[in-house]
Amino acid sequence: MLDNYLSERWINIFIDSFWKILLPGLKLTVPLTAVSFSFALVIAVVTALIQFGNVRVLKQLARFYVWVIRGTPILVQLFVVFYGLPSLGIVLEPFPAAVIVFSINEGAYASETVRAALESVPKGQIEAGYCVGMSWMQIMWRIVLPQAMRIAFPPLSNSLIGLLKETSLAANITVAEMFMSTQRIVARTYEPLLLYLEVGLIYLMFCTILTALQHMGEKRLQTYGGRKMRQGDAGHR
Repeated sequence: MLDNYLSERWINIFIDSFWKILLPGLKLTVPLTAVSFSFALVIAVVTALIQFGNVRVLKQLARFYVWVIRGTPILVQLFVVFYGLPSLGIVLEPFPAAVIVFSINEGAYASETVRAALESVPKGQIEAGYCVGMSWMQIMWRIVLPQAMRIAFPPLSNSLIGLLKETSLAANITVAEMFMSTQRIVARTYEPLLLYLEVGLIYLMFCTILTALQHMGEKRLQTYGGRKMRQGDAGHR
């Protein structure tokens, strides 16, 4: 009877808590991931272009930024921004603070991915761009970046999946996302094993969807790249 009671209790808790965990995921975890990654991509591209372009002073600043962010834990960065900055008179709400930290943190890592992708584009294409009268920015925007971002797509997609999981750390600065909602339910039901496994399954569900989208994107890019190569060969003939 005790086993039946526990089984029934766990099933009821699992079903009752599912939407209470999933809804904060849809309302906060997913938007936090999407907004942070969008800003991170902008930061990453700008930082990578500065390093790729060898702008002397700015390159050193970019390298310093990447060094500091990659060398410090993201949890420490969250605490510095949310709990530390108020001592300087800078008070941020939890969600914007999380967006700032995740964007800056992910931007540093993604900038190295983008920089490596930029460097993989053949130098001859840059020289060809100069030969037809393009400026450096035109060459980057029209020739180098499209190819580099195609190369960087798989690792950047992996970074997006990693960022989705890292957003659980936002619970430490009172962002009421999925993990914090789970903690609150655990405090009320005293069933940590069941509920932490449940939130883990929901994270897995989100990551599975992103992985499927990543595979679709990679196939689309391969098809697009192959079509462009065939068009180029036809043009040469």
